[in-house]
Amino acid sequence: MEPLPGRPGNLTPEEEEKLRKFWEMFLQVCGVLGDEASGETTETASEAPSRTGTTGAEKPKKKRISLFKKKKDKDKDSTTPSKVPAMDSIKENDPEDKWGENKAYLETLATHTPEQIRATIWSMVKHDHPDALLLRFLRARKWDLQRALVMLMSTMNWRCSEAHVDDEVMTNGEEFAAINEKSAEGKSKKLAEDFLAQLRMGKSYCYGIDKAGRPICIVRARLHRAGEQSEEGLERFTVYLIETTRFMLSPPVDTACVLFDLTGFSLANMDYTPVKFMIKCFEANYPESLGVVLVHKAPWVFQGIWKIVRGWLDPVVASKVHFTNNIKDLDEFIPIEKIPTDLEGTSGYSYKYMEPVPGENAKMKDIETREKLLQERETLVEEYEGKTIEWANEADATKRVALHLERDTVAKKLREQYWRLDPYLRSRSYYDRIGVIKGDGKLDYYPSKIAPATTNGTAAALAAGETSTDDVD
Repeated sequence: MEPLPGRPGNLTPEEEEKLRKFWEMFLQVCGVLGDEASGETTETASEAPSRTGTTGAEKPKKKRISLFKKKKDKDKDSTTPSKVPAMDSIKENDPEDKWGENKAYLETLATHTPEQIRATIWSMVKHDHPDALLLRFLRARKWDLQRALVMLMSTMNWRCSEAHVDDEVMTNGEEFAAINEKSAEGKSKKLAEDFLAQLRMGKSYCYGIDKAGRPICIVRARLHRAGEQSEEGLERFTVYLIETTRFMLSPPVDTACVLFDLTGFSLANMDYTPVKFMIKCFEANYPESLGVVLVHKAPWVFQGIWKIVRGWLDPVVASKVHFTNNIKDLDEFIPIEKIPTDLEGTSGYSYKYMEPVPGENAKMKDIETREKLLQERETLVEEYEGKTIEWANEADATKRVALHLERDTVAKKLREQYWRLDPYLRSRSYYDRIGVIKGDGKLDYYPSKIAPATTNGTAAALAAGETSTDDVD
């Protein structure tokens, strides 16, 4: 399968030029690229690209900032990210700024150090190609460099300061919730109960791929009742599922299929607050992640609701929504033999949650190995940044091609290294336990059977909990 336009490996010369300039702007904000080495970013960010950069013989200036410093070292770093001249025109109160991204951008620069910005963005990369992540923001903002950087920084602020995606949601995960459900009190207990309740009932779950190879997330609206879970509990579950689904994307596929099953839907199931949050997630914080949205068996009462919801959607997102009324309609997007039983498919599959296995996250307690892997990753990140700066500043087209290939080689190493680091950072999910997400990052969208060991917990705990010599080079 060939990559779609605007993706790594399928860029026009103009798009590649935009990507190079975007990297320069990003690395400058992070304090990695010195001001003197990024003169090109002083031009208007949305201008058509023209190459007037330094020659390959001129070495760009690269600051040394550790990606994984301990907290006590952070106070020693500069508290103000480098200023990007092209961003001087950003106004906090822009009437066209739907999600308040300008304000978040300015707040990010005022309240986060360059190191924090860099660390958060690189933690967001995970197993992805770094170019693929930045290209999402460029495509979402129609290749306008200024708007793309604002969006990237706004997302960084949301992940770090609001949603706490990597330091709480994905680190704590399902096992932590299971523990808090039994032993915590007050708000912590309520959040754990809300989180697990949604997992256990299968309010939203992933199963299989559509005909375009996109992982499918099924949302069963009839299982939702307004007020049953707290707003924070609903939002955490939503973020957790979106982040987990990211691990089910297999390049060149980089978007998902979301199927809203409205079988049995009534006004009692309608709740506008989580709908708005979901829309914001996909439009503001997970750009270019939706491939198609299927609304299945919508009753007549949904017509008025859809008029309201459609008004909130970006026209590009709205164009991806399709209504299906029966199994024949669904078959246009998903093979009947791969559709769950409760959607009248013939797969024989019905969702049933599997509880966390004791010991499945034991590797997360191995601090020594985790730190070694983080330092190993830091070395690769610095290598990638160095190659990127050379590539961005190289005027010779032939040399640029060679440098681009070198970057791709390092990106592949980053992907492989991430999967050795993953069990030390991310709590195991339902999809790890049933064998959809493999330990090396490989995917089995239709695991033939649940490994016998996971039913008694023994082998699963050992597999997840023992540090092997292969984890650390």
